[in-house]
Amino acid sequence: AGPVIMSIEEKMEADARSIYVGNVDYGATAEELEAHFHGCGSVNRVTILCDKFSGHPKGFAYIEFSDKESVRTSLALDESLFRGRQIKVTPKRTNRPGISTTDRGFPRARYRARTTNYNSSRSRFYSGFNSRPRGRVYRGRARATSWYSPY
Repeated sequence: AGPVIMSIEEKMEADARSIYVGNVDYGATAEELEAHFHGCGSVNRVTILCDKFSGHPKGFAYIEFSDKESVRTSLALDESLFRGRQIKVTPKRTNRPGISTTDRGFPRARYRARTTNYNSSRSRFYSGFNSRPRGRVYRGRARATSWYSPY
């Protein structure tokens, strides 16, 4: 089956049945999260968000329940221990059209500011990227004429 296209109303309705879970251990699986929240109600979907570039987990997830009552029940697990870490549980904010980045952008910005290893891997990428062409130009100055000859 292809991707499910949801209307804005359906998305908002699904968000009303969903929670944000923060400070999730990077090794956590969707199954473990589902088991942790199983007592709150029937879980429809668990989404562990990953960094677009590295593929590593960002340390937060969304859990969609089959009913809104489960959201209220699940809030009792705020500050509970999951895999030895104190997790943060809040109702999911709805992505409204036009300001769709507020929901996803806020945790991402916070994540970038907090973790040093994300920044260091980024800066390593940029320094490697910058030094390579500089080195090629410096070393290959004599070849520069043949390099551009097709044009």
